[in-house]
Amino acid sequence: MTEAGASPSTPDSAAQAGLDSITSAAKPYRVLARKYRPSSFEDLIGQEAVVRTVSNAFETGRIPQAWILTGVRGVGKTTTARILARALNYELPDGSVKGPTIHMPVLGTHCQAIMESRHMDVLEMDAASHTGVDDVRQINDSVRYAPASARYKVYIIDEVHMLSTAAFNAFLKTLEEPPEHAKFVFATTEIRKVPVTVLSRCQRFDLRRVEADVLMKHLANVAAKEGVGIEPEALGIIARAAEGSVRDSLSLLDQAIAHAAGEVRADEVRQMLGLADRTRVIDLFQHLASGDIAAAFQEFRDQYDVGADPVVVLSDLAEFVNFVTRVKVVPATADNVAFSETERLRARDFATKLSIRVLSRMWQMLLKGIAETQTATRPAAAAEMVLVRIAYAADLPTPDEAIRMIEQNGGAAPVASSSAASRGAPAPAMSASSISSSSSSMSSSVMAAQPPRGPTLAAVGSPMRPQMATPSSAPQDQPPALRLASFQELVTLAGKNRDLMTKSALETDVRLVRFEDGRLEIALERSAPRALVTDLGRKLEDWTGRRWTVVVSNEPGQPTLREQNLRAKSERERAAEADPRVQEVLARFPGAKVVEVRKLAAEPPESEVSSAVEPVDESDSDDDLEAF
Repeated sequence: MTEAGASPSTPDSAAQAGLDSITSAAKPYRVLARKYRPSSFEDLIGQEAVVRTVSNAFETGRIPQAWILTGVRGVGKTTTARILARALNYELPDGSVKGPTIHMPVLGTHCQAIMESRHMDVLEMDAASHTGVDDVRQINDSVRYAPASARYKVYIIDEVHMLSTAAFNAFLKTLEEPPEHAKFVFATTEIRKVPVTVLSRCQRFDLRRVEADVLMKHLANVAAKEGVGIEPEALGIIARAAEGSVRDSLSLLDQAIAHAAGEVRADEVRQMLGLADRTRVIDLFQHLASGDIAAAFQEFRDQYDVGADPVVVLSDLAEFVNFVTRVKVVPATADNVAFSETERLRARDFATKLSIRVLSRMWQMLLKGIAETQTATRPAAAAEMVLVRIAYAADLPTPDEAIRMIEQNGGAAPVASSSAASRGAPAPAMSASSISSSSSSMSSSVMAAQPPRGPTLAAVGSPMRPQMATPSSAPQDQPPALRLASFQELVTLAGKNRDLMTKSALETDVRLVRFEDGRLEIALERSAPRALVTDLGRKLEDWTGRRWTVVVSNEPGQPTLREQNLRAKSERERAAEADPRVQEVLARFPGAKVVEVRKLAAEPPESEVSSAVEPVDESDSDDDLEAF
């Protein structure tokens, strides 16, 4: 019996309550990248140019038949395609919306199905798994039919660059003149692989990487909606690691929330991503900039011992060098909130103390050092050697600074700088040859800097100076024009100027008709380059310092130099084969043949021989001939 007024507990109600609890508990978790996927143009971040262009097109009725969206991964290509499909087919149950619109304050009749990729009139195809012409043929056959319920039939083709050449060709006619009820939206990360015939039929939109500060605001909003606390520095680390990709940033935030199991802190994010502490990276940069090798070694080893990857340490160091350089060139860069307060303050300080030349040199060394460390069998040791090169180069002057120092000191360069003396390390010697080297080779010479092995310029006090062209106010005489006596000298001149293409063309494609100093008359082979005559006249003027006239003649001319060389080679081989000694060798070794004939040495002129040696009996002299 039950008491009056009490509702009896039936088995059905208890079972229903249990079923509801099981259903709610078994509801699958949706990752943040899908849960917070934009559903309208207002939610799309970092793509203001695309939104403005599409908005104007919809408002003026200038809607194209096809769009192609390109950009790196995770910037919203597929999402933008679905939003376009939703805007094209936006309708309300009361029928108040009569055409395409970008203003979609509430979900329309078709919106939910379109955003979930299950609407029968919005067809999505992955071109990576449907690459053949048969897949495109199905689209061509179905595009003629009107949409079942929506206003437009929209085809979204993701990774369109994966289609085969035949598939692209099958698309051209439909893409150029589709039915009025059909629209196409293509998405790709490799726009260069899409044929130009397809690009010319589409409106192209390049989706840009999202700025780090915009990503930080977006991630902060998502974390607030999820009820998760996160440090601003941790947001900056995630935003920089995402490299402008919204999907990557949300995936990293999802991982960081699971890793922290509470408030997300910067140290935990660094540990999750395997990054070095930014403050310690800046300390390492300071040690290197001051040339303190011992402190730099200790700092690097401390980071390595706690699990930092040597390649990542060098990469973070290169990133900070880049940041300091940008702050020096554009001081407003230091206001970027994607960087921590410590990074911005210390970057400003370094930017005022270090020159662009020093920063550029560090950047070049780090780029080369990162590649070396990645391929080294012992990455930590390779990274330490990179730090040694950077630290020793910290107090080395650039080539122009070294020359200026020598000129100011009357030919003697200072042996040690204050920073080198403070750290107790011998300063590298600056020789005249290293000073006169170009700035491009300065980085490599700096890497090999070591304590002087012999007397330096400063120690000896030598007045030697690097060979430099000093400007003079007096006019200088121009060098005399070079005169050529033969066509062979012209070919040799091309070789001396290292113009191998011109030299090869003169030997194989040119038949000499007449040659005079300043005038060349030639006949060309069919294989000759079209611009050979024009280029030859210009180059001859540059090489000889005088004008040349190059004329193409209808006369046959002499054989080409190559033909002449082949003919001379053939004659030498026949002469060798006629020699009795060679014939005896060929007879003794069946199957042997003369391949090449060489002279061991050029014979001196007869006058030099007669003056240098005694005359000998002609019976004792034989001609030397070597056959191969």
